[in-house]
Formats: sequence, structure tokens, C-alpha cells
Amino acid sequence: MTHEYVDDPRITAMGLLSEAYLGLSAKLACQISEHGLSPIEFELLLRLGRSPDGQLRMTDLAAQTSLTASGVTRVVDRLERDGLVTRIACPSDRRSLYSVISQSGRARLEAVLPGHVDLIEQWLTGRLEPNALDSLLSGLRRVRDGVRPGAEAGAHSPAPAR
Repeated sequence: MTHEYVDDPRITAMGLLSEAYLGLSAKLACQISEHGLSPIEFELLLRLGRSPDGQLRMTDLAAQTSLTASGVTRVVDRLERDGLVTRIACPSDRRSLYSVISQSGRARLEAVLPGHVDLIEQWLTGRLEPNALDSLLSGLRRVRDGVRPGAEAGAHSPAPAR
């Protein structure tokens, strides 16, 4: 009985996904660190840079990442210390704070992204069959939405005026 599960292609798919993710993460982390950022700092800057008006509620940053609310606070503290983000109060809810990417944060992000995209092309998208990227993205979104339903929190909502 165990043998049928050990050889199940779904187990193989999970193993390959994990191995690919870990290998890609290691390669990308080296390139990101050349720009004075940790992978999670880069991820937060990227999410802010892709968000409406370059800002997200701190709780939405937590929902979009693997971080807890206190983890987001610690990372944003470091990014704010380095002048890469600022925080603003939400005008409609004094308990909520927004993290906002600064011009320096945008400049750092723009410095990282060309090499980052080159590595993604070299180690991921360039190894796919032609036209496979659309199918990969579609499948990954369906999986992500099932296992992390809040992953797009705040990504499409209007941001408060500064």
C-alpha cells in the first residue's frame, strides 16, 4: 500500500516544486544581497512597488507574504531606517498604518530588477517550453488562491491620499 503512494506522481510534483523553489531562492538571494537587501526586504519593496500608489497596509503586507504582523513591522522598521520606505497613518482608521515605498526604495528596486529578471530567465522561464509561462502562471495562481486566499490583499484597492 505504501509503495503506491511513494511512487505517486503528485508526491514527485511536490518534491520537484520544493527542490526548484529552494534552488531558485538560493540563486536569487545571492543577487539580491549584492544590492544590500535580504530576500524578504526585496519582496516587501517589490510588493509595494507593484501596489497602487506604492503603498499597502501593514496587515496586507503580512497577508501577501509569509510574515506575521510583527514580522512585517520588523522588516519595515529596517527598510524605514534605510530610507527605503515610510509609514503613514490611514486617514479612515487610526489603528492602521500604510507602508509606502520611497524614491530611494524605488531606485533600489530598479537597481535589483534587471539582474533579478535575467536570473529568472536563465534558471526558470528560459527552461520552459515555448508558451508554457502562461499555463504555469495560471496554475500557480489557482494553487495560491486555494492555499493563501488573502495573498492579494490590498493589491487592487485604492490607497489613501498622502
